[in-house]
Amino acid sequence: MSKTVFINKKIVEDCKQNNAKAQMQLYDMYCQAMFAIAQRYVKDSFVAEDMMQDAFIKVFKNIQRFKGEVTIGAWIKRIVINQCIDYLKKKRIELVSIEEKELTIADDGDWTVKEEVSVNVVISAINSLPEKYKVVLNLYLIEGYDHQEIAKVLNITEVNSRSQLMRGKNKLRGQLKQYNYA
Repeated sequence: MSKTVFINKKIVEDCKQNNAKAQMQLYDMYCQAMFAIAQRYVKDSFVAEDMMQDAFIKVFKNIQRFKGEVTIGAWIKRIVINQCIDYLKKKRIELVSIEEKELTIADDGDWTVKEEVSVNVVISAINSLPEKYKVVLNLYLIEGYDHQEIAKVLNITEVNSRSQLMRGKNKLRGQLKQYNYA
């Protein structure tokens, strides 16, 4: 077991004992990364900070449920994402419903952006999309969720998830045309 893993386990165990110093250490270790994740879902940095901090409150309230089946970072990340999605649902962002018969092909093949286009340009383009597309694109492309997971988290159908992904990719392609994606 590496020293880092041992330290993380010790911090988590101390957090389970309501040790404020350990809670602060855990927060300090993950707050920047979790803030960046929250910003992928909500455009306003103040709201993203609120989402991240609310998520950490949930982390500390529910730390007893953490069983170590995944890393503590992955567990916190899931809570942050769910916090952001709950916020977006409360804002009543409507995901366009679509009938299955209207759906052609959700994924028309892989496409890439040329190497000279920075990750920041792509993320900025995603962030400028309407919320209904941005959320699904983030969950699918960046977080690695599948359509079944997205449907469950957003309380939509898998067909709706596929159509939002397709539409979001098309809008993203339009924004990235200036970079001649391949």
